[in-house]
Amino acid sequence: MSLKENEMYDGVPITRPWTLGRILRNNLERCPNNPAVMYPDRQMSWTWVEFSERVDRLAKGLLALGVKKNEKVAVWATNVPDWVSLMFATSRIGAILLTVNTNYRDSELDYLLKQSDCENLFLINGFRDVDYVEMVYRLVPELKECPRGSLKSSRYPFLKRVFFLGAEKHRGMYSINELQSIGVLVSDEEYQERENQVSCHDVVNMQYTSGTTGFPKGVQLTHFNIANNGFWIGRNQNLGPADRVCLPVPLFHCFGCVLGVMACVNHGATMVFVEKFDPVTVMMSIEMAKCTAVYGVPTMFIAMLDHPLFHKFDFSSLRTGIMAGSPCPIKTMHEVVERMNMREVTICYGLTEASPVTIQTRYDEPDLKRKCSTVGKGMPGMDVVVIDPETGKICPPNQPGEICSRGYNTMKGYYKMPEETAKVIDPEGWLHSGDIGIVDDVGYFSITGRLKDMIIRGGENIYPKELEDFIHHIEGIQDVQVVGVPSRKYGEQPGAFIILKPGVNLREEDVVDYCRGKIAWCKIPKYIAFVNEYPLTASGKVMKYKLREEAGRLWPDA
Repeated sequence: MSLKENEMYDGVPITRPWTLGRILRNNLERCPNNPAVMYPDRQMSWTWVEFSERVDRLAKGLLALGVKKNEKVAVWATNVPDWVSLMFATSRIGAILLTVNTNYRDSELDYLLKQSDCENLFLINGFRDVDYVEMVYRLVPELKECPRGSLKSSRYPFLKRVFFLGAEKHRGMYSINELQSIGVLVSDEEYQERENQVSCHDVVNMQYTSGTTGFPKGVQLTHFNIANNGFWIGRNQNLGPADRVCLPVPLFHCFGCVLGVMACVNHGATMVFVEKFDPVTVMMSIEMAKCTAVYGVPTMFIAMLDHPLFHKFDFSSLRTGIMAGSPCPIKTMHEVVERMNMREVTICYGLTEASPVTIQTRYDEPDLKRKCSTVGKGMPGMDVVVIDPETGKICPPNQPGEICSRGYNTMKGYYKMPEETAKVIDPEGWLHSGDIGIVDDVGYFSITGRLKDMIIRGGENIYPKELEDFIHHIEGIQDVQVVGVPSRKYGEQPGAFIILKPGVNLREEDVVDYCRGKIAWCKIPKYIAFVNEYPLTASGKVMKYKLREEAGRLWPDA
């Protein structure tokens, strides 16, 4: 649907010129004492008043330390309580929240800090087998020598401050408690003056994605982008102040911070967090908090449905939620509806560059077949079409082409990458998804494939070229091609077809050992095949679709 000025849909304005701070204040007016944030597994809860007060203390602390408008504030953490506090604290002072993938290793964090010109970094102890504190000291050794607030890093000239998201003290870092204490130095008048300078069209969030081509790019999203997208994502679930939404999906991803947080805050619904996904913890949280909705990628729902303790938990409070992040198996959708009582569950489709949701099913969709087998209709305020990649013309119903969108949701662009931005947003304003799909006669979309080579493993985007370039550094490898291997559990897994140099002997485990600890674990090839040649086009280009077909034959039970 095209957006016209002051246009209404479903009885409300399609867009509102609100900042994230304005949306949060709205909840202080309508449901101040309702729970805003809950962690049932640690018996923790903040009302909207308590949450807002914590946001203010952190925001004032950042102001007191000299954080300026448009500075980047990176958060490298699992779903800890202050992740969301920082999301709103940075928004109120005009800073930009930079989300960091919890799976990152040295090379990936190094790239992000350099490319983003990041000035501030928040981190936790670590995740899985990675010690974040040790890694940051390794990349920024000056932290142990420079006084806090006076960091001078040779590798990262823009980096000014590092914070620890906890009470513990680490050399060169401010603790979260110290940050709150410093905030008393800033008056309410100074704080309000800074917030008054914030426009809804300012960039508020930057997320790194591989996009449709190349290495990770910083997607710049504005208040206007994510606030309005979050409103309609919540509206399509019929969320309100009485709802409690279980969010086990990562906050560093749009799934967590927009589909989750922004949908809830727009409608006053309670955010019920799980720090990291565990099926038993999620099921326990649903029961304890009496959640009415739960989010997840298909693998999360499968992990719960197949868990031997599934029948021990009470799901009677559930009614809706979102399944997204990778193709949703029809069988899983049916099981979620029947066994988890989620008869109003929705499916979302989109991409980070689109803020991110462009298509969604509604909670009141009367046709169960369409609810389970399509991704729904285009969101209000957007044009969503199928375009023929060859002709550039809009396809008629039921003809496959590339899914493209245009509207308030389109990103401001990739950070410092105008040429890459121009590759995905054409002169007519269409944002090209790289995904192939069809739309039927009544406007329901189905995703059928991809133009791009992106691998989506359980909601994580893996770009083959990035992985190929990394594996190329292994001594003895002549060439490598990475493709997605179909997986029942994860949707896809990365598979590598490798040509060795003459006389070289290399084993699968040698490749895995080289990758382990250097790149995110989810990027390490699950399947490896050594081959003598690749299928080529007449012009000598590798036919990756042929390799994908071969992968399906080699690893049929993936």
